[in-house]
Amino acid sequence: MSTTTTALGTPDPEEQDVNGSNVVPIRPATTPDAVPANTPATGDPYIPPTIVEGEEVTDHGVSVDPPAVAEDRSLTARIQGAVAGGQRPIIAPWLRSRDQFAATAKWAARNAAHTTAFHAVRCPVYAAKVASRSPRGAWRLTVATTQWVRDTENKALRERAATEAVIRGNPELYLRIKHDKPTGRLLAVAAASVALTAGVLVLLGYAPWWAQWLGFGTIVGLLGWLGGNPDRPVVGGRAVVTTKAQKLTSDIVVRALAALGVAEINKAVGKGGSGITFPAPISREGNGWRADVDLPYGVTVSDILSRRAALASGLRRPLGCVWPEPAHDQHAGRMVLFVSDVDMSQAKPKPWPLARTGAADLFKAVPFGTDQRGRPVGVDLMYSNMLIGAMPGAGKTFALRVLLLAAALDPTAELRLFELKGSGDLSTLEPVAYHYASGPDDETIEQTVVSLREVYKDLERRAKTISKLPRAQCPENKVTKELAANRKLGLFPLVVAIDECQELFSHPEFGKEAGELCTAIIKRGRALGVILLLATQRPDKTSLPTAVSANVGVRFCLRVMGQLENDMILGTSMYQNGIRATTFTPKDKGIGYMVGAADEPQIARSAYIDNPTAEKIVLRARALREQAGTLAGHAIGDVSLAEDTARANILDDIAGIYAAGEDRLWSEVVAARLAQQYPDTYQGATPNSIAAALKPYGITPRQVPMRDENGEERNRRGYRLDDIADAILATRRASTERNHAES
Repeated sequence: MSTTTTALGTPDPEEQDVNGSNVVPIRPATTPDAVPANTPATGDPYIPPTIVEGEEVTDHGVSVDPPAVAEDRSLTARIQGAVAGGQRPIIAPWLRSRDQFAATAKWAARNAAHTTAFHAVRCPVYAAKVASRSPRGAWRLTVATTQWVRDTENKALRERAATEAVIRGNPELYLRIKHDKPTGRLLAVAAASVALTAGVLVLLGYAPWWAQWLGFGTIVGLLGWLGGNPDRPVVGGRAVVTTKAQKLTSDIVVRALAALGVAEINKAVGKGGSGITFPAPISREGNGWRADVDLPYGVTVSDILSRRAALASGLRRPLGCVWPEPAHDQHAGRMVLFVSDVDMSQAKPKPWPLARTGAADLFKAVPFGTDQRGRPVGVDLMYSNMLIGAMPGAGKTFALRVLLLAAALDPTAELRLFELKGSGDLSTLEPVAYHYASGPDDETIEQTVVSLREVYKDLERRAKTISKLPRAQCPENKVTKELAANRKLGLFPLVVAIDECQELFSHPEFGKEAGELCTAIIKRGRALGVILLLATQRPDKTSLPTAVSANVGVRFCLRVMGQLENDMILGTSMYQNGIRATTFTPKDKGIGYMVGAADEPQIARSAYIDNPTAEKIVLRARALREQAGTLAGHAIGDVSLAEDTARANILDDIAGIYAAGEDRLWSEVVAARLAQQYPDTYQGATPNSIAAALKPYGITPRQVPMRDENGEERNRRGYRLDDIADAILATRRASTERNHAES
């Protein structure tokens, strides 16, 4: 029911609720003559409220807004207000950061060097222009000197004074004016001419040739400057085009924001609007400009993020140069706008900090890459898991390899690596891997599942070990650096990486089990020192189980094509909130949105490490592991069969199961005979486990024809005895050479 108020500020009798009580008006009348003698409800004298401009009051004088309080101007209050409001740094951020200072200095030096070189090569043209204008300058100098000597600027004044002297009848004044000539100026010009002539004669007669040319050039230059035309300057163009690296100003920022089509921004910048404010001056930061912007009321940074392309258009900059982001320690309307000089994809990548020297510590953030400002970006792998997603060719595997190289440089970590594309993208890490397999075939996928089973089983052991430790040694019931260093406890960091994991999760036989195992490892392994890294180029419900993607703590999404893929990797509603990896182009390789590594989503560019560099890093990582005594598993040829079956001399054992006259056997026959002849060693062996054990020796199963139990010849995967014999000879030869080298 609507509420009305009479002219006297009392409720209309007709406006009553069902109980007959008066409806309290929203705002009473405020003029003194409009106040009734008595209130209708109580009959008490009506006390007019004290009206303060800008306050809302009720009919009984109770203020809706808090009362105005006199501002406390004391020193303590001002200090407290400054702390609460945020103090500007005494030293600019780019001066406190070595990287940003270097970037700013390089930019200034590069700009100065370019400007100098630009004009240096054009000096002959400038000299010709100056020389061509020197005759006009000589003429202008002659005319100006003559006019100065004759005092022509005062001629009209002298004639007027002489006329007035005649009118007044003052002949003495008239004669003095007529005979008052500026002879002193003539003498000064004459003396200067004599001195200049003498100087020229001395220069031509006694000075070296370079001094003569210098003097001649100076005279011509001065005359050319005097003969110049302001509309046609000697320097006809700028060394730096302003649109290439335009200086960011408040007018440019406001113009760009006004072009976004946001209603509240249009109101703010329109006539009578509150405008857009800048809480800090626009400053140079790193390789670009930083602007802190307070958006109009009701506008959040997410509204700008979803319009980043339009903002870049308004700023007249490439999309890869414009990066708005929220100010993490301020309100939702505070935006930090960074506009770089160079597109992020074209900027020279910074070297990875661990590329040449150093070891990593998985209990600290490992270096991953840089953000749009060139600042380092790290990832805390411990107590977390990570999902990397992108379309093919966007840099997904390179990003995964950076993290694995960091993990390899931690000698306490155990690496289990599975690359299910078969291209060998992770093969450089094979010398430090405890488990390694590559390929899209069923055997590799089965090996991956077998390893996941082992990790899942190890979770129980780790949990029991932690539960038995004293509270002082493990106060938070999770793996710490000190516990991981104690190898006897078996709580070392365990890193499982699966590249192209869609091949695993979509497998008809092992896909469901793999999804369940990964989900359990993600949920339980976080506090137990187990890290799961997944990379996929097909993020959908079939290829990436929802339970897996929903529980991963850190996500890195490079270029994708649609909203579904974007939110499947980064999380629900990320696309709606403006975090859109769909805006990346094919040239933005290695650049993506990272969620979970910091308080807010951030732009990151993974470090670029090519294969030769990766191989050198792995050699250093292997040396660290050998020194620490943690090199094991596949890295030293210790290949497990089935689930953690002890390895024997498999080449000799397989060679011994061939009967007389047999030169080939199918894989299942090899597994069955090994289990029958050596049950303690090969119990439970499968064709896949046999293939994994023989792979380090360069032996892979191939199609071999044999007759089955019915006498029919069939082709199945198996092994030829010649290949086994050749591998035995090669192994013994290598062992002999190694022994000779050691002796």
